[in-house]
Amino acid sequence: MKKVLQIIDSISLWNARVFRWLSVALIVLLCYEVTMRYVFNAPTIWVMQMSMMVGGTLIVMGWSHVHQQQGHVRVDVIYGRLSKRWQALVNTLGALVFFFPFVGALLYRAVIQAEYSLRMGERMSETAWYPPVFPMRVVVVVGLALFLLQGLAQFVRDARTLMEASND
Repeated sequence: MKKVLQIIDSISLWNARVFRWLSVALIVLLCYEVTMRYVFNAPTIWVMQMSMMVGGTLIVMGWSHVHQQQGHVRVDVIYGRLSKRWQALVNTLGALVFFFPFVGALLYRAVIQAEYSLRMGERMSETAWYPPVFPMRVVVVVGLALFLLQGLAQFVRDARTLMEASND
């Protein structure tokens, strides 16, 4: 089981290392748009949607790594004072009550929307560029699946901490 957890962690780490470079792409895109708009008075029709897609991908694909690093928001004033066992109990209950139902429901809907988008040839209608929507919908599915997988790994670790503490 330890090996499986290490594989999940390495997937999240690899994912973060690959997709962090999208922040550079996002900066380049936005600098290009600002230059075109204010220096050459020739705004583009595609940079806004492209920057939303790149930024969205950056966020969604980072969820699993942030979860692995325990970087999501929590009330640390209370949580930080708890023992490891109590932290594991809070994490386990939080995962069962909030994380798994919420992320599971999001993933379920995201799969349905991605399939629909692909089947219908859905396009973004905000500009004349009309880029396809399905790549972003697939990115959301992959990001949520990785997030759920990392949440499962953390749940196993917390459950193990609880079991080891009860044996002491």
